[in-house]
Amino acid sequence: MNKIILVGKAAAGKDHMRRILEGRGFKYGVSYTTRPPRPNEIDGEDYYFLEESEFNEGIEKGKWYEWVEFNGWKYGTSNKQFLEECNLFIMTPKGIAHIDPVERKQCTIIYLDVSDTVRSARLLQRGDKNDSIERRMYNDDLDFKNFTDYDIKIENANF
Repeated sequence: MNKIILVGKAAAGKDHMRRILEGRGFKYGVSYTTRPPRPNEIDGEDYYFLEESEFNEGIEKGKWYEWVEFNGWKYGTSNKQFLEECNLFIMTPKGIAHIDPVERKQCTIIYLDVSDTVRSARLLQRGDKNDSIERRMYNDDLDFKNFTDYDIKIENANF
């Protein structure tokens, strides 16, 4: 099954692009996370919110196709989602690095790379009380340093 994987720093438009693609028939693999929900996020729609112990049990049982720790929280995609059920995902550069080379050939990775000015304004609008804008942008810069494993790069914030 061919897959589309969206990747980008915080507030780059990944969820916006995901909704566009879902409207065109793609099936989104909702990520699992130990991060607390932001205001208006819905469990099972935006993420599956898990306790740390639940996520770690999934690690021990081999549930995750890929999982990463970012900003102190864990994020992951299940084997069932990636291998059987879904064809649209949002991942981080570290998550993409876990994709099997054979399966990578069936993936189109779209890198949403909008300006820091746009991202900062969007993050401010979000009002995320769980993380500061400065910390998030700093950690994103580290996470995306030397990132080149993508097929398409979109720099236009108004896609």
